[in-house]
Amino acid sequence: MPPRDNPTARQARLGGELRKLRDRAGKTAREAAGLLSTDQAKISHIESGRIGISEERIRKLAVFYACGDSELINALCAIAREHRGQYWWDEYRGILGPGFLDIAELEHHATYMRCLQPLTFPGILQTEDYARALFSSVIPKLPRDEVHARVEHRMRRRSILDRKEPPEFEAIVHEAALRMRVGGRAVARAQLEHVLEVSKLPNVMLRVIPFASEQFLEVTQTALYAGGIVPKLDAVHIDTPFGGLFLDSAADLDKYRTLLDLAEQASLEPAESRSFIHHIAREL
Repeated sequence: MPPRDNPTARQARLGGELRKLRDRAGKTAREAAGLLSTDQAKISHIESGRIGISEERIRKLAVFYACGDSELINALCAIAREHRGQYWWDEYRGILGPGFLDIAELEHHATYMRCLQPLTFPGILQTEDYARALFSSVIPKLPRDEVHARVEHRMRRRSILDRKEPPEFEAIVHEAALRMRVGGRAVARAQLEHVLEVSKLPNVMLRVIPFASEQFLEVTQTALYAGGIVPKLDAVHIDTPFGGLFLDSAADLDKYRTLLDLAEQASLEPAESRSFIHHIAREL
């Protein structure tokens, strides 16, 4: 089977974790290749996510690397058992860019999520009209079919909140996002009312950072922290001018945990936040 041209973020994460284990063990790619009776090129492809690997081989490498973290190895094996076409977002492969599939995949597998949004509401909290207004404002203008596919995909992402055991979701939104009249007054009001309704769910916590907050916080960039099935598989997704970026180094995870903790300290309590949003909605 030829190497994948575009491995998913999750496939790349599996390979990256295997590379970390090898590096920590002080083993070379040549030694790993010898163990698996293959060549260095294949080990390189496995560690970049371009070639899959069986559960049996992962466990064999784990022993070779003297990794005793059984929870991590079990989690990596679970990723290895996943296959294309298994999940709903695979229906959009070839229709939407890889980044759309990767964010849906990240949210689906997260055990909990925390996000910071400076100017818009989190994707899984958006109404259809609000999402359509956002995508319709993209420059250069998107074709109608592209806008439709993006909106449909975003609406399907909301299903994670309706699962029998949904992940805990904390959204910290700046007041600027609440006052943006995306799509016009009626769409913006409906979006605020929708968020108020969703915030009643037991697994959703919504907090607002008001303009009046005197705790300065650098909030020009969105950030989504997704908890993995084990802490070593936590990940951060940030939006950049060049598209979404996934981070998983220990330093980056610590940085964004700290940022989200500071954002929470600067925000209103959930009950105050709901009252604050209700007040803004009444002004529209």
